[in-house]
Amino acid sequence: MRKSRGKSRPRFAKRRPPPSSSRPSRRRRVPDLRVRALQLLTRREYSRAELKAKLATQAETEEELDAVLDRLQTEKLLSDQRYATQRVVVRAGRYGNSRLRQELRQRGISDDDIAEALPEAGDETERCRAIWGKKFGRPPQSAEERAKQMRFLQYRGFSGDAIRRVMSGAEE
Repeated sequence: MRKSRGKSRPRFAKRRPPPSSSRPSRRRRVPDLRVRALQLLTRREYSRAELKAKLATQAETEEELDAVLDRLQTEKLLSDQRYATQRVVVRAGRYGNSRLRQELRQRGISDDDIAEALPEAGDETERCRAIWGKKFGRPPQSAEERAKQMRFLQYRGFSGDAIRRVMSGAEE
């Protein structure tokens, strides 16, 4: 005999929340902060500023959070330099040095760490040429088309010098 498909009970009963007296406190203890930080860091690299922002809602005090982050840095589990290098390597195929530098600054990376990470990206002119070739592939036929191609490369964060080299090579 078939069961009707009409109004029936849900397959799984909804769970009721525990009584308010047994709910855990929203505030976390220091070991819990460290565990949460390690959980986040196992998924991907974070800058110190990003991790601090993510964990700020779970910490009781800023000093407690800073202590956890300092310990992670001394154990070399959290590194702005490593984050910057990894971010540059991943994004260099699509963007120029100006854009990479700006993204890293927005994520709280120091200028010294950025300067150490940018050489990992390789030659900016070669990257610019590769992106131009993939997007356009042929020299501009008019001044408007040339301006459009240059704006595209500027939007991607390439320097004016790299763009001029690519465009002058494309016209020859």
